Amino acid sequence: MNTHVSLPVDEPLDAASMLGSLALHAIPGVEVTDRAAGTYRRLLPTVAGPRPVTVTITAHAVLVEVDDQGVEDAGVGAVDADRLDDTDPAAPADLLRFVRRWLDLDADLAAVRTVLGNDSVIGPLLEARPGLRIIGYPDGFEAAVMTVLGQQVSLAACRTFGGRVAEAWGSDGPGGLRLFPDPERLAALTPDELQQGIRVTGARARTVQALAEACADGLQIAPENDHTDIRRRLLALPGIGPWTADYLAVRALGDRNAFTPGDLVLRRALGGISAKDAAARAESWSPYRAYALCHLWASDPFLAALPVAERRV
Repeated sequence: MNTHVSLPVDEPLDAASMLGSLALHAIPGVEVTDRAAGTYRRLLPTVAGPRPVTVTITAHAVLVEVDDQGVEDAGVGAVDADRLDDTDPAAPADLLRFVRRWLDLDADLAAVRTVLGNDSVIGPLLEARPGLRIIGYPDGFEAAVMTVLGQQVSLAACRTFGGRVAEAWGSDGPGGLRLFPDPERLAALTPDELQQGIRVTGARARTVQALAEACADGLQIAPENDHTDIRRRLLALPGIGPWTADYLAVRALGDRNAFTPGDLVLRRALGGISAKDAAARAESWSPYRAYALCHLWASDPFLAALPVAERRV
């Protein structure tokens, strides 16, 4: 029997933008998005093992369905909707908090409006999309690998590369979904094996391998960890520069004041200014620079076709 929970959210919630973003970044085999049905499905980790979770996003609430069918046969217990042990990630209360943080459902949009609403650039964008949230990643290592694979290519190509990683080195999970490989699995591979399997450049394969080694050695890209240390360790890796570290601060670490001043789409949305000028322009957007960034990204009609790149200026 599946567990169904409705997560109330403070309106407005821009369901279309959220589903669109999830679809644009979905890894084949790992994530399934049905924009017409308003659903997103993937495996989420718990101490009892991975569980298929379907999220239905509406303008008024986010519905979470935890699929117990098949997991008991694999030796994993079913979710007990009455269990509220906050120390156990398999408990609904903790799993639901995880979903709320991942989808930014507890965003203080009133505070965001107070800071950004009167800005000449961001104010009109916020007025057009008042319910825009910052979507995170369920797993920091997966986020980092996908960000590296997205350098200098389109989002479509990035998804293709991610699908190859999951197919070659991931594993089958319940519900017909794939598990993205863990750092130890990719760290055990050579750059040549990664290059041949993913079909990326040698430099990109070396970056993925170095990232996997770092994460296998203890680097945990997670919101609760030291953001300064994570940034330092990321920047020490070959092929990872400020843009990647900044982007991961926004998407994987949940830093609502993080910003990517060198981002090409951002700078174009601001009239083609330099990274230095973009950083200066964003000073007044603190402590919600990440929301301003996401509004600028969402305002670009060509974003889906543009490279997600390591943009050094």
